Amino acid sequence: MDEDLAVVPEADAFLRHVRFGKDQAELTTRTYAGHIALYLRWCIRTGRDWRGAAAELGMFVVWLKFGTKQVTGIDRPSGSGLVYPGPGAKAVREPARIQNILTGVRQFLLHGITAKTVPSHVMAQMYEVAENWDLPEQARGEDVTGYRMRPRHRGQVPREKGERADDREIVQLFLACRSARDRFIVLLLGRAGLRPGGAAGLRREDMHFMPDSSALGCPRKGSHLHTLRRDNANGAWAKRQSTAAPGRWKPVDHLVVLAYDQYVMERMALPHGPDSDFVLVNLFAEPLGAPMTADSITELFGRLSKRAGLSRNVTPRMLRRAAGSNLADAGGGQDEIAALLDHARLSSSEPYLTPAPDRLRDAVDAVPSPREFVGGAR
Repeated sequence: MDEDLAVVPEADAFLRHVRFGKDQAELTTRTYAGHIALYLRWCIRTGRDWRGAAAELGMFVVWLKFGTKQVTGIDRPSGSGLVYPGPGAKAVREPARIQNILTGVRQFLLHGITAKTVPSHVMAQMYEVAENWDLPEQARGEDVTGYRMRPRHRGQVPREKGERADDREIVQLFLACRSARDRFIVLLLGRAGLRPGGAAGLRREDMHFMPDSSALGCPRKGSHLHTLRRDNANGAWAKRQSTAAPGRWKPVDHLVVLAYDQYVMERMALPHGPDSDFVLVNLFAEPLGAPMTADSITELFGRLSKRAGLSRNVTPRMLRRAAGSNLADAGGGQDEIAALLDHARLSSSEPYLTPAPDRLRDAVDAVPSPREFVGGAR
């Protein structure tokens, strides 16, 4: 909606296309909505027509990078003499965040070009023709030299690996839990690598924690769970799945199974425990018995981090990275890690592979000494 609380039809149509036409998750749609809101807000407050402002996205980048919440927030800045911050001030948004916003804005304008609500010449304002020499070899195709459309406005995003939760932090989170349900959630994300949305969308029928699940019509052996993409009442939404494998399965270890058994006993002892088919439900907070949401799982880890006295806020994504890195530390291949973390491409697993320091030391010590080739001692 604009500042008069009137729906912007072009933005609404784009978000409907993202959510229903492209079958993207609710969280993805919400993220795009935030990106578009920032762009439209900048256009309104600087007197620009959003349909033709793509040529000046560089100014939008400056506004994003240095604009505080007072400048870029919902409420219009007060005072006619307000000086907008710029280069030289402290940046308030990281390059990766700005890059994501620009991606959302470009997708919005491209949809407008297709729907003929945005002039076609805006395409040339957003993209330029560039050679493909800077692309990875796998992305170049058969031609040694070729051309591609490259965004004109982009930031320098450092390629940094995300932080992982170490084993000590996960143990501290586990000990800070006050219920069997919360302990099960910590292990579900830290050992099985589930996303909050995938965990919140689990149903009781998805938990195949038996040596043999053939009686349930499942050919998978050993304890495992399934993550299915459903239209859930709590808004939980599993990541995109291919038609070849509509229901992903994930092996789990005995710690997850034991924690689940304890949680089931705790849940079934409560009057509202058996009501819902969802695995994770509200046991002690209103609405009792209702399924937990992905946001409530994220908020849980914020509370646990404070209760455990950790020096930083350990997020579900950090536990997911810990699960992938621990698989690598245990000798798992990148293809196995990608499959267990539900990544469509092997390259998607790279940010999750943060080796433990001990494994780096062992790798260096495993390199043979040249003295072995001349008969000397290693």
